[in-house]
Amino acid sequence: MKLCGGNTVRRWGVALTASTAAIAVALPASTAEAASGPSGVKALGAYLLDSGANRQLWGKAADTKREMASTTKVMTAVVVLDTRGVDLDRRVTVKKSYRDYVARNGASTADLRAGDQLTVRQLLYALMLPSGCDAAYALADTFGSGNTEAKRTKSFIDKMNARAKALGLRNTKYDSFDGISTHGGNYTTPRDLAQLARHALGNGSFATVVKATGTKQKAANVNRTYTWYNTNKLLGSYQGAIGVKTGTGTKAGACLVFAAKRGNRIVVGTILNDNTNRYPDATKMLDYAFHTHTEVKLRKLPEGVQND
Repeated sequence: MKLCGGNTVRRWGVALTASTAAIAVALPASTAEAASGPSGVKALGAYLLDSGANRQLWGKAADTKREMASTTKVMTAVVVLDTRGVDLDRRVTVKKSYRDYVARNGASTADLRAGDQLTVRQLLYALMLPSGCDAAYALADTFGSGNTEAKRTKSFIDKMNARAKALGLRNTKYDSFDGISTHGGNYTTPRDLAQLARHALGNGSFATVVKATGTKQKAANVNRTYTWYNTNKLLGSYQGAIGVKTGTGTKAGACLVFAAKRGNRIVVGTILNDNTNRYPDATKMLDYAFHTHTEVKLRKLPEGVQND
């Protein structure tokens, strides 16, 4: 299988956000931190950020561009939540074309059923927990502009790139709404991805979604309940873990955007292309940031549930 990669929206949190200029440039790590860092991290690219201070703690190939698979969906969610006056209770009707897209690409899915009506909020759960490419399609089709699905989804991707530019993510580019890149034009860096996650976590609705280990959501117009599990196994396994998103692709390898909170301190980390060690590596990175040692037994997903 190819993996892709309240009624009122809360304002972006003051504690986690900053001006565009501040988001674009993280403060440098101290010489000691940069020289030491967590040992044995296998990822080709990684980055560790103290979110409150917007300060780099450690990086590995932090500014090297790499494909990001389904961690793309962090920006998909940001574009939706950043839409002026967005109504998270707006109903969206699932189209057959969304299911066909998933089947055609062998993509990860929330198994949305054609004709079902789900709210934008529910689609965000479908996007971020089981990594539903069908949910990504539904959101791009709903929040893009144009008189055809192709024009609307292209418009949405344009919005993703415009948002990246506005946030100062200079080494990030999107050519898809879910991470399925046909021409290799969907890439980021560990630093950019950490800054994006920091920004996203400042939105209360986003933070609520990505910290959930699972959810049950009922369609509005039919008697159907969806059960989705979060593919991020750090949740429920690492003390204080609060998100954020997994991603796996043939070229991208295994990717992970993660965050944890202990006391009043939030640390955000990113891993790009780490085929065998993303969770142990994330644990090492977080332990380094929190000056601790944690024995982690990863949460197991129910049998038959897809991984990402």
